[in-house]
Amino acid sequence: MDYDIKKGWFKNIEGDLLPQMMEEVFGNVAAEGDLFVSSYGVLGRIEVKVVSKTQLEIVTVNAEGTFSDDDILGSKRKLNEFAEKATGFDAKARMKRAQKKAKEGKL
Repeated sequence: MDYDIKKGWFKNIEGDLLPQMMEEVFGNVAAEGDLFVSSYGVLGRIEVKVVSKTQLEIVTVNAEGTFSDDDILGSKRKLNEFAEKATGFDAKARMKRAQKKAKEGKL
């Protein structure tokens, strides 16, 4: 899914800062072309790509197996923590922006 990056926030993720942030939050990161790939808990693969200075793409693939509710919630919290650090918007603001785009037919 594409996420808007807060105006002026790109300086916090440009260059090596985005993979450093992923390493800090998820504990691992690897570069695959223009993607940065990580994993955490039930999220078997987390792909992050800088689309532009105003947009970040985050795609997740769930790991195989059965997981507890705590594992699922913990993984979701980590993903939200990363998305907030990378975009400058908290979960509520990201949701409002996505709803606005959906109403405008831009999603």
